[in-house]
Amino acid sequence: MREPVQLTPGKVGLREIIAVLDGAAATLDPSAFPRIEQAAAIIAKAAAGAAAVYGVNTGFGKLASKRIPPADTATLQRNLILSHCCGMGDATPADVVRLMMALKLVSLGRGASGVRMAVIRQIEAFLARGIIPVVPVQGSVGASGDLAPLAHFAAAMLGEGEAFIDGERLDSAAALARAGLQPLILSAKEGLALINGTQFSTAWALKGAIEAHRNCATALITGALSVDAAMASTTPFRAEIHALRGNPGQIAAGRALMGLLEGSTIRTTHLDGDDRVQDPYCLRCQPQVTGAALDIIDKALQTLVAEANAATDNPLVLVETGEIVSGGNFHAEPVAFAADQIAMAISEIGAISERRIATLVDPALNFGLPPFLTPNPGLNSGFMIAEVTAAAMFAENKQRATPCSIDSTPTSANQEDHVSMAAHGARRLTEMNVTLSRILAIELLVACQGIDLRKRGHGLEGLHGKANQPSRLLTSPALERVIALLRSRVPMLEDDRLMAPDLATGEQLVRACAVLKAAQHDDLPRLETVT
Repeated sequence: MREPVQLTPGKVGLREIIAVLDGAAATLDPSAFPRIEQAAAIIAKAAAGAAAVYGVNTGFGKLASKRIPPADTATLQRNLILSHCCGMGDATPADVVRLMMALKLVSLGRGASGVRMAVIRQIEAFLARGIIPVVPVQGSVGASGDLAPLAHFAAAMLGEGEAFIDGERLDSAAALARAGLQPLILSAKEGLALINGTQFSTAWALKGAIEAHRNCATALITGALSVDAAMASTTPFRAEIHALRGNPGQIAAGRALMGLLEGSTIRTTHLDGDDRVQDPYCLRCQPQVTGAALDIIDKALQTLVAEANAATDNPLVLVETGEIVSGGNFHAEPVAFAADQIAMAISEIGAISERRIATLVDPALNFGLPPFLTPNPGLNSGFMIAEVTAAAMFAENKQRATPCSIDSTPTSANQEDHVSMAAHGARRLTEMNVTLSRILAIELLVACQGIDLRKRGHGLEGLHGKANQPSRLLTSPALERVIALLRSRVPMLEDDRLMAPDLATGEQLVRACAVLKAAQHDDLPRLETVT
């Protein structure tokens, strides 16, 4: 496990979030402790008082009018957790659960939830000892908080339900015992504070946004490779064009594409005897499309980082005035909107990549390359069906990109009559990113095959000049490194062979960010620049 990170409520950024996703434990900045204790004291006083305070000495939701005696406070909170453990489906991946717990730590650390330090210490201990509660993926509508998923997390702290420890799935009581921990006994409002909130949805959405950003950067590399494979013009990537529009993502994407192709001798071939005036949109409009996706992902990340730092349970304690006020910060509409936007960006990155793949395998469009990029077409089918696979996967992502946030349904006897659907809206991003990485892997293989064929002289007929001699044709140093990485694992396709292993290797290189690392280019967009 990595070194633990310290979380300062209100100031947590992508560095800490990525560290937790990658396996780091987390602790709360001690500067948050005084305010946590002040809020807990306000809740304790209210619990002992005569006035009705929602969730402190009353029932929940539609049962808020039911008063609960002080002697039943602990039972009320425990029953709340157990009754809300209604999740179904597979267990949420460990990295998402770990981030969810860390985000709950940050939220409670704002000092507006009224929990005791004992709750904080239990969450920190789970993260330190690698206890991963079994949290079913289905059951949240993203309003009143991610109630069911967070209840399964909270139940594990009480010794109920199940949890993973040391890679083994156990009853939570046994996991706690192995870790040397005691089950937590909840006090007033603490169960409600644990299950109200957007941390499940936000953790999924953050993971999806981070992976989408990396896929977006990788798409600029595979797109640049396709430009050289097609012997297309780099004029559309000139900075002056993008400055005239002014969108930051478009400017960054154009700069990255121009930088990635710097030093290529292939890029000049179109100047000698090539009668093409303009390239297809999938090549020419990459800055406009991939750049727009980059802008959406960056904006979504800003929203999600703000959400990661937010107090999102109900009611909230205003320490300065001593008030306990009801509101609706648990409604996950910001997360739902962000997830929908990310989903559209993922879909479009895959859509334009699939069009580049289709262009390169089509002899009517690929400017002299052999059909389906096989040196001996007819006897061999080359990348014919790899392009079909890309089309199938693009269609899947397009269908998944349908907005989830517009589909509300009333729940809890109409008390919660508008909900966000943020949870599954965010959860789908992981599958979409996996599918996108597979599309980009196919483009990687196809574009590298096209460049290797150019080096053999394919498509140079009718062109003139020394630069157009096969022995002189090279792509840029950055892209040559990417090709060398691929060729160290996957040889050029000469005759047909079982292709699925090649595609799987390409996917591994994309998902491990090996393509990004091989390019080693400073102009590629980076997560650390997202504010």
